[in-house]
Amino acid sequence: MDPHAAASPHRVGSRVELEVTGLTHSGDGVGRLDGQVCFVPGALPGETVRVLLRQATRRHWLAGLETVLAASPERQRATCILADRCGGCSLQHWSVEAQRAWKRDLVKETMQRIGHLTPPVLPICSDQQVLGYRNRAIIPLRRPADQRLRGGYFRRGSHRIVNMNHCPVLDPRLDALIEPIKQDLDATGWPADCDAAGEGGLRHLAVRIGHGSGELLITLVSSHDRLPGLESLADAWMRRWPQLVGVVLNLQPSPTNTLMGDTSRTLCGRGWLRESFAGLSLRIAADTFFQVNTALAERVVTPLLMALAGGPPGRLIDAYCGIGTYSLPLARQGWQVVGLERNPEAVRLARLNAADNRLENRCRFEAVNVAEVLAEQLPNCEALLLDPPRKGLDAACMAAITAMPPKSLLYLSCDPATLARDLHQLSGAAGYAIESLQPFDFFPQTAHVETLAVLRRSEDGG
Repeated sequence: MDPHAAASPHRVGSRVELEVTGLTHSGDGVGRLDGQVCFVPGALPGETVRVLLRQATRRHWLAGLETVLAASPERQRATCILADRCGGCSLQHWSVEAQRAWKRDLVKETMQRIGHLTPPVLPICSDQQVLGYRNRAIIPLRRPADQRLRGGYFRRGSHRIVNMNHCPVLDPRLDALIEPIKQDLDATGWPADCDAAGEGGLRHLAVRIGHGSGELLITLVSSHDRLPGLESLADAWMRRWPQLVGVVLNLQPSPTNTLMGDTSRTLCGRGWLRESFAGLSLRIAADTFFQVNTALAERVVTPLLMALAGGPPGRLIDAYCGIGTYSLPLARQGWQVVGLERNPEAVRLARLNAADNRLENRCRFEAVNVAEVLAEQLPNCEALLLDPPRKGLDAACMAAITAMPPKSLLYLSCDPATLARDLHQLSGAAGYAIESLQPFDFFPQTAHVETLAVLRRSEDGG
């Protein structure tokens, strides 16, 4: 039974007009209907829209946008022809200026609502390149019975693939690979199902480029390796694209949301590419984390160095260090860096990256669970750099920092909500003052925002 039935004249399937007053953190329009919140993907603040009511709960409505009756002056035509269906970009229909202003306001509002904090929020750091910026794509694949291979991102709120051959937010050199690779995979007849484990076959196509080097890497993610002709196809790709440095098979047999498994095999070439980053040369493997917007990731280095410029370099812990993306620029400035990272392959590459850049005497990288070892690493540490997963800091990390807080703490976050939660605790029990929050527009055309928080404790610990 419709939970609104007793209180509302509207029903699922009804069409209504709605005033849009804001956006959710994921970029969906928000209005009110019968005193309840109504979510409308694709609608913008200040618009009047006609919507189809698709779902009702006790707390909100979910509606589909049918007609924009009064458009926002910031509304624009989306570049991508699939923008209204694909779940990859939620804000292509909004001007970049409006996106950036909203993201800064989102950081402010989230700090107040969740963290009960009002720290200074700097203007958002952005780049002129708002399309063609992504250096990596992981594309779900599926072959329905007796049909052609489909590959593309999921439709919003579902696991239905929106078949796509081009993506305007991808680096154009990557985008040019998508269609011919899909055609080749289709011709093999291999089974494919991104959601299936075990015998499902191909699950994802991953492509990556070194933004500065131009090197390309192709990875096929499969639930098994019984793919006849795989090595021959990989060899053909290597001959076809001179900038392609390797083709990798990654095995993910588990029924999990983790896109890649623990086992990879290089089919041709090498299993990593080179990237130029902040004057350094980095090795990045198929299955290791690296920010998808190289230019904006580089822009983080200067604020990091400025935040640490108040005294002589000392010992710094880089927790969740990955391949050494920020460890190495800090080591180059004289810091003695200890990088902590759970992924052994990322640690292996971090060590090689340090050696490649002649910084191995200033860096030590350890393959560990950060939460389990942070407490023992913090003594004699002048600064702590945190770049945790979206879920933020767990209780063990928070307890370790609270017990032995370094003077300077730098926190790079991809989720304003978990950042606000953690900053509330750090500014309370750990005694930190928040000097600044710097938002970065790492992901134009989407609702995502990266934020660097700079925290400091006074000499007396107050």
